Amino acid sequence: MGIVVENVTKQFGSFLAVDSVNLEVPTGSLVALLGPSGSGKSTLLRIIAGLETHDTGHVWLIGEDATYKSVQERQIGFVFQHYALFKHLSVRQNIAFPLEIRKFPKNRVQARVEELLDLIKLQGFGDRYPSQLSGGQRQRVALARALAVQPRILLLDEPFGALDAKVRKELRAGLRKLHEEVHVTTVLVTHDQEEAMEVADQIVVMNNGRVEQVGTPAEIYDHPATSFVMSFIGPVNVLPTTAGILPGRDLNPQTNEQVFLRPQDVLIQTDHTEDATPAKVYRILNLGWEIRVELVLKSGETVNAFLSREQFNKLNIEEEQRVYVKSKQARVFPAYVMR
Repeated sequence: MGIVVENVTKQFGSFLAVDSVNLEVPTGSLVALLGPSGSGKSTLLRIIAGLETHDTGHVWLIGEDATYKSVQERQIGFVFQHYALFKHLSVRQNIAFPLEIRKFPKNRVQARVEELLDLIKLQGFGDRYPSQLSGGQRQRVALARALAVQPRILLLDEPFGALDAKVRKELRAGLRKLHEEVHVTTVLVTHDQEEAMEVADQIVVMNNGRVEQVGTPAEIYDHPATSFVMSFIGPVNVLPTTAGILPGRDLNPQTNEQVFLRPQDVLIQTDHTEDATPAKVYRILNLGWEIRVELVLKSGETVNAFLSREQFNKLNIEEEQRVYVKSKQARVFPAYVMR
């Protein structure tokens, strides 16, 4: 395994930031730590890097116990959200910096810098300064600098968080291609579900300092282990068991169970059938490639449905119209309670 975290705990005063976490990151993989603010993902990343001291547990890196090793001894590349480039140095000098402080021969430094400029597609930008680059270009330089000394592990802490949506999407694709070329064991911290789904081999969903689920993007989305995972990964309707969206199922309204239903799994029909519940079309939103239909159930609950343009045109529905809905696939979980 590239990284093994064993029973790691970290507390800041009365706040338990990381709670007995166990995690394995396969060598050469790209794994995303995904969760909301305060879930413990950045603290865990800093513990792996040696930038934060944990209270209990062990960290193994490439088969070696790194628990008591310094940051330098761990041979890790780290990329922060805000680039951390030296403003007074050119792109070429920024990338060369970690090599020069390790006393690499000048010819090796020059060759490695040119190799990395080619890798991040910034040939011809070597003599520019950070202020002359776009945000996306600066982040690519930060990635190249982290890779300069060929680290055993690359850690990325919300690297695209300060960039606009279009640039983030471009850099996500670039990161995935870059990883396929260098194959360094990589851990990416993000709160962006789409980012994690797009770039990661595996996703580690964190909440309240704990790991809720580990799996491939498809496993996390299609087979969520908890109510938190289902509500955090992708849009979802959360309904009481009394909403009537699961007809024929014996659900006890006295329990704390809730129904979780993806908008694309809401089926709308204009004809009444016994397995469907009445609803009224409250609002229709044309989002270009899909149509979002807001419905109000007979019980008073609001449900969102996502339809393709073809499905919508075939239904030919309009606002205020009475329709009938049922679920294609719903899950029942105990109601999520904030810690």
